[in-house]
Amino acid sequence: MRILFVTAPFRSHLYVQVPLAWALSVAGHEVRVASAPDIAGDVAEAGLAGVPVGDVLALRERMAAAEPAERTPGTPEPRQNAVQSDYGIEDPLAEFESNVLGWQSLFHSDSTFEDLIAFTRHWRPDLIISDTFMFAGGVAARICGAAHARMLFGADGLAQLRGAVTAAGGGRWPAGKPDPLRDWLDPILRRHGESFDEQIALGEWTVIPMPSCVWRPPGVHYLPVRHLPFNGPARTPDWLLEPPARRRVCVTLGLAHREDDHGVAATADDLFAAVADLDVEVVATLNAKQLGHATIPRNVRVVDFAPLNLLLPTCSAVVHSGGAGTFAGAVANGVPQLIVPNVYWSEKWWGSVAMANAVEDRGAGVYVADADQLTAPLLHEQLARVLDDPSFQAGADRLRRETLSLPTPHELVPVLERLTLAHRTRD
Repeated sequence: MRILFVTAPFRSHLYVQVPLAWALSVAGHEVRVASAPDIAGDVAEAGLAGVPVGDVLALRERMAAAEPAERTPGTPEPRQNAVQSDYGIEDPLAEFESNVLGWQSLFHSDSTFEDLIAFTRHWRPDLIISDTFMFAGGVAARICGAAHARMLFGADGLAQLRGAVTAAGGGRWPAGKPDPLRDWLDPILRRHGESFDEQIALGEWTVIPMPSCVWRPPGVHYLPVRHLPFNGPARTPDWLLEPPARRRVCVTLGLAHREDDHGVAATADDLFAAVADLDVEVVATLNAKQLGHATIPRNVRVVDFAPLNLLLPTCSAVVHSGGAGTFAGAVANGVPQLIVPNVYWSEKWWGSVAMANAVEDRGAGVYVADADQLTAPLLHEQLARVLDDPSFQAGADRLRRETLSLPTPHELVPVLERLTLAHRTRD
């Protein structure tokens, strides 16, 4: 079969898809990855055949322009940590409209749809697996007769919001209310003789690389798969070849926000002040911009990049922003987690809060605070607690065993083959 992945313009989202793409390729299927030209080099470095579609997105500038008005300076009022399942309850349609505007303006150039449709008509894929942000994948699948699946990277914010809106309408889209996703996609589909329906939005099924403790909305055909951490091409640093002399803590803020410079993240000053007097060795994966002018304590090693699949097996805890790759690496290696979600206008739909809720639910770590609420004393207290209380390591071990029961990408391949044959509309 021919299988096309459509990825969002983030390396972190591409890396979630890579293990499944390779499993399908090794099983003998032809695999391509469609992406914005911005990350075509990352697709190639992952060893996959890329198909650039649309114009260069210049995502940093787009996301900066989407930022809300600057926040009022001063100490923020303390607030309780969020719960993913509570989002969108008050006004889900307004939230949905805001997100559709973001998905449309940030991740799709004017030519994304037509480039992808042209390629799929020529290459004739049997299955298109698209990032949940990339609606061009569902549109192209309908037009070329391919089966269509989504692949999540974190929380299923799309299904959560659509479900909340239809629940408010008694199980249907509320009468007289606009559906901004339909209004955007239906004209494109009709130019090609098709029309919008829920399968365009949610796919015929959804691959979810998350353990069952990560909350998901009901009513979606989910196919769980084990998230095998992939961090891109890397060399093992010399210092990682020796076991640490003290307990090691990884501090990382992930790829997406670091590369695209949007939202509010934890500061190096707070991170370093929290660990300076602990009897631990800290490895902080921060670039020069994230580091700023912070004073580096003697127990902190700063590296611009370290492959987490090699670093995390040596760690006793990890402090991170709730990115899917770091979460998966920590789970796979049974490492207790301290999560400090970044703050961005759409962050609640990206997954960091759902993952923070999950580690607390399993006793595998703590949801410390959102980045704009973080203080060094709070992180110091919580990190010392996680390191010294053996129940957190026990919880991380339980969560690791839970994920080992999920099918690997290789084991998911025959399931995808059967579903594709049942759902594609082209012989």
